[in-house]
Order: sequence, then structure tokens, then C-alpha cells
Amino acid sequence: MTPIIHIKDVHKQFGAVQALKGVSLDVNRGEVVVIIGPSGSGKSTLLRCINRLEEFNSGQILVDEIPLDSAENINTVRTEVGMVFQQFNLFPHLSVVDNITLAQKIVRKRSAPEAEKVARELLVKVGIPEKADYFPGQLSGGQQQRVAIARALAMNPKIMLFDEPTSALDPEMIQEVLDVMMNLAKEGMTMVVVSHEIGFAKAAADRVILMDGGLIIEEAPPEELFTHPKEERTKAFLSKVL
Repeated sequence: MTPIIHIKDVHKQFGAVQALKGVSLDVNRGEVVVIIGPSGSGKSTLLRCINRLEEFNSGQILVDEIPLDSAENINTVRTEVGMVFQQFNLFPHLSVVDNITLAQKIVRKRSAPEAEKVARELLVKVGIPEKADYFPGQLSGGQQQRVAIARALAMNPKIMLFDEPTSALDPEMIQEVLDVMMNLAKEGMTMVVVSHEIGFAKAAADRVILMDGGLIIEEAPPEELFTHPKEERTKAFLSKVL
């Protein structure tokens, strides 16, 4: 089976800092991969390279067999990949429903009624249909992040990337976002998630990857990685977070 994401020997430098040191990783269709590790380990950089929000220095990335090697290909890939960030990046002057319909109309060329229908259906899916006509400033952080997820899903992505989606939230709001992500995982969405939420990784991941120092240190199914880690670095990291 051809992986939907193929990463081979990717290097990325920020000045003197080598953020990625030859990372290789395949993600299969329908797989949920959770990347954990200390701050500065290269997790978010790797995630952002998958849709070329970060330009890598060398190596190769293919998304659905399309190489990220030209502006045309990068734009094609970006229409197929949804991304949810730490910060919600909603337009504060637009209502919730307008935030979700904007890209649908511009990129997917949907009519206004069609885009609004999709938006309202997705607000039901993420559990906040009653917030359609609110503005982002009237919502809690957890609700704003669920709008951001709905906005990404409105583009019918083949892959969803999540970059620490709960790290900016108050503790009581984290679970409502993780519940939406759990449901996506159960529906078979291909997901790559950078997260500190070990409970989510245990419950939803097919594979957990530990990164440190720009390298993949260890990867295994969650039940294996969390109970019988092989690498000393993994054991040391888990001793602090479990």
C-alpha cells in the first residue's frame, strides 16, 4: 500500500540550528500518528514541512504521491490537507459561519448556499450548531478551536494535521476538542497530531513517535511505546510525562 505521506531524509535548518536531521516517516491512509517529545525537538517543524508551510533544505516529501517540488504541486497538496494550529487563526470580524464558508467559496468554488449548508452541518459535527452566528470573540477557546477544526474539514481534506491544538486552552476546555479529534480518528481520517496529550495518544493513535533533537528516537503502537519503550531517551521523557 502506497503511504499517503512519504517523508524521506528531510533536513531543515534555521540559521545555525538544525531542526530536522534527516527525518524519514511514512503515514498510511486512515492512520492516526501522534508525535510527542520535548519542546524544540522538531515536531512542529516536521508537521509544517508536510504542507510546505516550512521549506525544508533537503530530502523529499510526497503527499498522496505528489512531490512538494513546485508551486503548483504545493497548492494542490494544500487543498487536500487541513491544518489546525495552537492559535485558532479565525477572522475576528466574521461570524462563525462566515469563517467556515470563506475558503469553500474561494478555493472549492462552492455557491454561498452550498457552503453555508456544509458549514452548519460541520458545526453540528463539532457540537456547537447554536454558535453559527456568533463572532469568535464571543466564544471560549475550546469553541474557537472547534470552529477551526470545522473550517479545515469544510475543505474535504484527505489529511488533517494538528499542531498542539489544545496547548493554548484552559484545562477544562481541552477534552471537548479532543473528543472531536477522537471522532475524526474513529471515522478513518488520516491524522498527524503533535501533542502533549498522552491520554489522547493512548486512545486514538495507531502509532506514537517520539522526537528529540531533530530526530525520530522511537516509534511504536501506543500500548508498546508507553509500557515497554526500548530507547533510554524515550524512557527518560516518559518518566516526566506519565
